[in-house]
Amino acid sequence: MNVQRNNAVERSSAVIEAKEKIWTKDFVLICLANFFVFLGFQMTLPTIPLFVEYLGGNDQLIGLVVGIFTFSALIMRPFAGHALETKGRRFVFLLGLAIFVISVGSYSFITSIVLLFMMRVIQGIGWGFSTTAAGTIATDIIPASRRGEGMGYYGLSGNLALAFGPSAGLLLAGILSFHHLFLICAALGLASLLFAANITYKKVEKQQMQAHHKWDIYEKSALEPSVLLFFLTVTFGGIASFLPLYAAEKGVSGIQWYFLLYALALMVTRTFAGRLYDKKGHRAVFIPGAALILIAMLLLAWLPNNVVLFAAAILYGLGFGTVQPALQAWSVERAAKNRKGMANATFFAFFDLGVGVGAMIFGQISHWFGYSSIYITAAFSVLVSISFYLYILHRNKKMLKNA
Repeated sequence: MNVQRNNAVERSSAVIEAKEKIWTKDFVLICLANFFVFLGFQMTLPTIPLFVEYLGGNDQLIGLVVGIFTFSALIMRPFAGHALETKGRRFVFLLGLAIFVISVGSYSFITSIVLLFMMRVIQGIGWGFSTTAAGTIATDIIPASRRGEGMGYYGLSGNLALAFGPSAGLLLAGILSFHHLFLICAALGLASLLFAANITYKKVEKQQMQAHHKWDIYEKSALEPSVLLFFLTVTFGGIASFLPLYAAEKGVSGIQWYFLLYALALMVTRTFAGRLYDKKGHRAVFIPGAALILIAMLLLAWLPNNVVLFAAAILYGLGFGTVQPALQAWSVERAAKNRKGMANATFFAFFDLGVGVGAMIFGQISHWFGYSSIYITAAFSVLVSISFYLYILHRNKKMLKNA
C-alpha cells in the first residue's frame, strides 16, 4: 500500500511539474516568432529617421513619421483584443505578421515621405495585431504561478532582437541601400510568420464568443499599471527617434554600442526581475527600476562623452528590464480569463501611446529648444510615473485600513 501511495504521489508530482513547466515547444516557438519580428522592427527603429532625412525630411517630420506608427498601432489594440477572444489567437497573430511583412517590404520602393507616412500607418496596424496577439499567446502558454518569470523569459526574445537589431540596422544602412535593408527586415518578419504558423493555439471558448459594447476599448483591471508604463515609455520615444542624431550633434561616438549595452542590461534583469515580482510583488521592483530610468535620462541630457552614453544605456536597460515584465504581469493577472487579450491590448496600447506621444512632442521640443531638452522632459515624465505609483500605494493602504 505504501509503495502504491508513493507511486501515486510521484505521478501526481510529475503531473504538477509538467503543468508548471515553462520551456515547452509552443513557448520556444512564440519566443522565436517574437524574436524575428522584433529583429526586423528594431532594425528599422534607428534607420527610419535616417530614411526620412534621405527623403528630405526634418526633425519635425521624423517625429510625425515615428509617432504615426505608434498611434496607428494604438488604435488597433482594442480591435486586436476583441478579435483574440472571438476570432482566435492564430488568426490575429498571423494576420498581423503578414501585414507587417508587406508594409516593411514596401519601404524598399518608397520615394516620398507621403507614401512612407501612409505605409507607416499600415505597419502600425500589423504591429498592433501581432504584438498584442504574441503577448496574449505567451500568457496562455506560461503557467499562472510562474507568470512573472515566464514573461521575463519571453521578454528576452525581444531583448535579444534589441541587442542586435539597431546596431545591425545602422551597420547595414552604412553599406547597403535602404532598398536592400528593408527587404532584409521584411524577410525577418516572414521567418516570424513561419514559426507562428507551427504553434498550437488555445481555442476560443464558447462563452467568450459574445458581443462587446462598442465603447469596450480597454480592460479596467489593467489600467493602473498601463498608465505607469505610459509615462515611462515616453522616454523611449526620445531615445529611438533622436538619440542617433543627438549623439552625432554632440560629437559622441559609439551609438551602436548604446543599443547593444542597453539590450544586454535588459537581458540581465530578465533573469531575476520576473521571479522577484512573483515572490514579492511590484513594490520590490517598480521604484528601483524607475529610479534607474530617471538617472539615465539625466545622463543623456548631460552627455559629455561616450562613457556617459554607455552608462546611460546600462542604467536604462536595467531599469526598463526590471519594470516592464512586472507591469505586464500586473496588467494580466487581475483580468478575467476571457479578458486576458484585452488586458494585453490595454498594456501595449499605453506602451504605444507613450512612444508616440514622446516622438511627436520631442520632435517639436528638439526643433525649438535642442536635443538635450528632450531628455530633461523625459526625466520629468519618469517623475510623474513614480508619483502616480506612490499615490496608488497610499490609496490602497488607506482602503485596506478602512476595510
